[in-house]
Amino acid sequence: MSGRRVRIGIDTGGTFTDVVAVDEETGEVATTKTPSTPADPADGFLTGVRRVLGRLGLDGNAVTAVSHGTTVATNQLLEGKLDRLGFITTEGYESVLEIARQSVPDGYGNSYFWVKPPRIVPADLVRTVRGRLDVTGAEVRPFSREDAVAAARFFRDAGITTIGVCFLHSYADDAHERAMLDVLSEEHPDAVVSISSQVLREYREYERSVTTLVDAAVKPRVSAYVGTIRRRLDEIAPGVPFYVMKSNGGVLSAAEVVHQPITTMLSGPAAGALGAALIAGTAGFDRVLTCDGGGTSTDVTVVVDGEPALTTEGSVGRYPSKIPMIDVVTVGAGGGSIAWISPEGTLRVGPRSAGADPGPICYPAGGPDPTVTDASVVLGRIPPHLLGGEIPLSVEAARDGLTRLGEDLGLDLERTATGILEISAWNQANALRQVTVARGLDIRDFTLTTFGGSGPLLACRLMDVLGLPRTLVPPNPGNVSAFGLLTVDVRNDYVQTMVSRHADLDTAAVDAAFSALEEQAARALDAEGFDRRDQQMQRTADLRYVGQAFEVRVPVGDGPLGHAVVDLVATAFHAAHRRLYGYDFAADPRQAVEWVNLRVSGIGPIRRPDVVELPARAGGADRSVTGTRPVLFDDGWVETPVHARPGLAPGDVVVGPAVIEEFGATVPVHPGFAATVDRFGNLLLTREPAA
Repeated sequence: MSGRRVRIGIDTGGTFTDVVAVDEETGEVATTKTPSTPADPADGFLTGVRRVLGRLGLDGNAVTAVSHGTTVATNQLLEGKLDRLGFITTEGYESVLEIARQSVPDGYGNSYFWVKPPRIVPADLVRTVRGRLDVTGAEVRPFSREDAVAAARFFRDAGITTIGVCFLHSYADDAHERAMLDVLSEEHPDAVVSISSQVLREYREYERSVTTLVDAAVKPRVSAYVGTIRRRLDEIAPGVPFYVMKSNGGVLSAAEVVHQPITTMLSGPAAGALGAALIAGTAGFDRVLTCDGGGTSTDVTVVVDGEPALTTEGSVGRYPSKIPMIDVVTVGAGGGSIAWISPEGTLRVGPRSAGADPGPICYPAGGPDPTVTDASVVLGRIPPHLLGGEIPLSVEAARDGLTRLGEDLGLDLERTATGILEISAWNQANALRQVTVARGLDIRDFTLTTFGGSGPLLACRLMDVLGLPRTLVPPNPGNVSAFGLLTVDVRNDYVQTMVSRHADLDTAAVDAAFSALEEQAARALDAEGFDRRDQQMQRTADLRYVGQAFEVRVPVGDGPLGHAVVDLVATAFHAAHRRLYGYDFAADPRQAVEWVNLRVSGIGPIRRPDVVELPARAGGADRSVTGTRPVLFDDGWVETPVHARPGLAPGDVVVGPAVIEEFGATVPVHPGFAATVDRFGNLLLTREPAA
């Protein structure tokens, strides 16, 4: 026992904290779930570590690493709980946050009704400094130390301790921002400061300013949270490596992530997408839609050939962020999503959630509002308990709450409950359309991989709504995000703006810029303990047609850049533009191509856990039946067999109507559907009963 070594992944969600431990020698996986603790998320984190070690009969000495997906930064931004911020920028640009962009949510048809949200920093907390660089980084006007000192003292005297600095064209040269940082450290040493050249070395002043301010805003809370977990984790496993998931699909040590907290904004959803990608790829599917249904929301993304789509055009809440992140669309449709009546008298579901505290009505200390979970338990789709009986659910309380809601709508109990699930399913379906149809992809070409505690509940209905050919439900679907944390590498992204027409491109300058970015990435990986021989570098570039407002990212080959190599990059850009927009100008020499940003991702590879095959067993699916219960499907109440998923074996076929239950999730198999167990223990839902 003393020789066993395990790695642990922990994903903290709005309702539950999911934990997975993998034995590094045997590949054995142990999982558990524990209620999240919103008042202090670290409590749920440490409880989860102790519980999973207890299941394995191990102590903290067996732990080799802990990886964590956190929603601390995400929740702070979504809830708008930001402390007062200060902003220092170039003289003449004090209104950059107010001017913002011309874009209006939902298009110009909404411009009459839309009210611009408050800026992240009010005008009275903006200070400017004289000094000016041009687009190449050459100094046009010297930095004014007098203005810098005045700005620092203003914020110190006003009690503003969180400050963002963004000077014009600092992506080309950061000398003025570093000078401002030196002044702040002297005049206002208690301030938490983010400078744009360290957060986002990329042009577009508004996005760079907001991204820098968001980084500064979340830095105190993320630093406190990570520091607390580090100290308390040392009580269990002293000195164990502790990684935090980033939005870009990589992890970073907790010691480093406090210096770039904005990179954790989509920490949890990114881990789920990567875990599902590995599981689905092992099962033989290369075009996958991931659907992560939790207690508060559902996160969806596209995976092609094992790689989730990436974007730098994301946002959290009302705050745009240009950091690289997995392209996730989130909708407020989770198990705890609250059903309510709109002012127009129609039934709505979400985005508000009952969360873990107080929880749905059916919880022991549940809240007053009916939720998706209440509808599911009333219809028999889930058992009258969660987590194998740890959390008993009151079917009667859920009935009462749904009956009251139905009376206000003029609907009976069953129609109210099925209506809630139908609306939730369409909310999820619309999110899936956003990442496929809206991007020119045929949704029918993909396999849906659904996971999370509430993810599989609506799988059959989503197949009907979207015309999907099949759905894959992994084993322990509630723990896929935590499992995903153990599949990802250490990853850092670096960017340098270098605007040039393709015909005028200085290949030597581009080569030098890539080399500088790679050296920066290599030094960061050195600090993480990776040997230079093991480090991997990925080059990409953002290109566009001259006159366009946005770019398309394409890969750039390794090695020295000559004209032949950069011409291949331009060819790849034409092809990518056609895939995205349906046209290109490859054959029109009058339409010039322009290079905009150079990017490097430095990757430190981590050993991935194996996906273990299930052993064969004698008999058929009947061996897993534990009883029956009434379940309401589309055609009314049916006395439905209940299967214990651990009792299923490869090759078993469960024909609907049926319910398949396990510790952290339930899979309703509707009439007309069948679930086939593959050799890895995945359930493959299809419309026609398998032979």
